Amino acid sequence: MVTALLLGLLMAGLVWFVARRSRKQVLTSVDGWWGPGVSPSTEEDASIRPFTIATSEEELQDLHRRIDLTRPVASLEDSRFTYGFNSQYLETVVSYWRNDFDWRRQVHKLNQYPHFKTSIEGLDIHYLHVKPKVPEGTRTVPLIMVHGWPGSFYEFYGLIPLLTEPSDKDDLVFEVVCPSIPGYGFSAAPRKKGFDSVCAARVFHKLMRRLGFQQFYAHGGDWGWLVTTNMAQLDPRNVKGLHVNFAPPSKPGLTMTLSILLGRRFPGLFGFTATDTERLYPCMDKLVLESVKESGYMHIQATKPDTVGRGLNDSPVGLAAYILEKFSTWTSRDFRNLEDGGLTRKFSLDDLLTNVMIYWTSGCIVSSMRFYKENFGKGLDQPHARMPLYVPTGFACFPDELMHSPKLWVQQKYRRLLSYSPMARGGHFAAMEEPQLMAEDIQKFVKMVEKKQKK
Repeated sequence: MVTALLLGLLMAGLVWFVARRSRKQVLTSVDGWWGPGVSPSTEEDASIRPFTIATSEEELQDLHRRIDLTRPVASLEDSRFTYGFNSQYLETVVSYWRNDFDWRRQVHKLNQYPHFKTSIEGLDIHYLHVKPKVPEGTRTVPLIMVHGWPGSFYEFYGLIPLLTEPSDKDDLVFEVVCPSIPGYGFSAAPRKKGFDSVCAARVFHKLMRRLGFQQFYAHGGDWGWLVTTNMAQLDPRNVKGLHVNFAPPSKPGLTMTLSILLGRRFPGLFGFTATDTERLYPCMDKLVLESVKESGYMHIQATKPDTVGRGLNDSPVGLAAYILEKFSTWTSRDFRNLEDGGLTRKFSLDDLLTNVMIYWTSGCIVSSMRFYKENFGKGLDQPHARMPLYVPTGFACFPDELMHSPKLWVQQKYRRLLSYSPMARGGHFAAMEEPQLMAEDIQKFVKMVEKKQKK
């Protein structure tokens, strides 16, 4: 009895020690210089410059000429979207793009929010900064929102007004910052190897400090999930709370392995819900084969992005097919079985082509794809992958996400998971597809954190 008690106390002490030690862990990162040549000896220009997205007749003529010169390829009969973007439907999209899509009008829409640029570590960083129109003295909550691939800052255009101009008087009012990851959209591309998610996180911390925010909330999906997670790991005191809608296991461990092996038979042992078992089993189909079907792009971009990227940078039709295929399948796997890929069931062609045009006009497809090479090229055992996070976290679990993450798995990384929200509908591009649901979950999570901090 005494021996058992002593062993129990010893184990409890060990767990406490490990937990305390983990809480003190922070990610370390060294400043870099990502512009051309060597870092200048003079201090970097820290000014903030207004930026306006523009277009020209020459730009549109060049686009139309390239579209007109495309060489159509016939799809296999009854292939729908199972071989990739269906060529027959691509002709419909291209015809709309060439003859009806109004890029000038969309540029005006993009400029409805204030855009800026500022130089950090040799890179011109582009971002939106949307300050809510509220009476003087009204408290606002700073929030940085980070996109992924093949998305852009435009993914958040339906979400921004719901956060900055909430209709419910009891809702929090947010001041929103939406940067473009370096190499994406209108942020400059790194000129040197090695710019990964941790570097992006460090740059965005500097951006938020430059804007005067000592503490703020962060939200991300796709690569934005990893960048904002790294931000919380780099400086957990500055990130008051982290909200994500994508959280694949960064480093699967024993708990996850056991849950996969035994969770179907003993779901209660791992807290698995009926939705969890439906989305995870049979494992070979749901976790392995499905991943293989949808990850070909990732292998290319994580190894030789410049090769295929060069072709996409020359061909607007090729670029559109490459990007828009993801907005089909990643929104719902069932869309693969539709002739039109279900593209306009959740999005408008205007919105989809606006995102494509951000890639086309900025010429960023190659540099955006390199982000995979930089992150995967360093291996899967990076310090941030091994490090648990103790910043308050909220997770929005959308049913058609690329990979389902049960609560147990999310908790392995995010030790202070305050909210885990099974969402009614939505897929990978949830902020763009379901902005109202996303806004509600961000509101719910931030209110939880604020309430806890008042106690």
